Amino acid sequence: MTAAVRRNLLTMLLALLAALAGVVIGCRIMLPHGHRGSEIHALIHANIELDARQDAAIDALEADFSVTRQRYEAQLRADNAHLASAIAEEHGNGPKVAAAIDRSHHDMGELQKATLAHVFAMRRVLRPDQAATFDTVVVRALTSAP
Repeated sequence: MTAAVRRNLLTMLLALLAALAGVVIGCRIMLPHGHRGSEIHALIHANIELDARQDAAIDALEADFSVTRQRYEAQLRADNAHLASAIAEEHGNGPKVAAAIDRSHHDMGELQKATLAHVFAMRRVLRPDQAATFDTVVVRALTSAP
């Protein structure tokens, strides 16, 4: 085996390892880490005394949002697959990788907007005194370390 062939094989191996590392890093960064909606839902039940009507309404909102969240999470997984494919094809930060990242960021933003709409829908079920506690719980949940 000539030195040029060994060098080419080494370059291809390094490119493959870099692509795999990119996929792993992309998945760690871009995939959601837990469901803040469910966490907030649990905190509401722990910190706010709900009447039966409120409890049923919030449970219904949570069930509806679960479907929405699953749809967005499936899209984010598909986005990561597109990113992995682009990394494998371009072996660098080329136009396909950039487009895949932009698509993923767009979908993450849509999930965040849907999550906030869900949070505000839960807030509308509460009385004003409960809403103040809710606001504190939400802020704490969003700013606490995972």
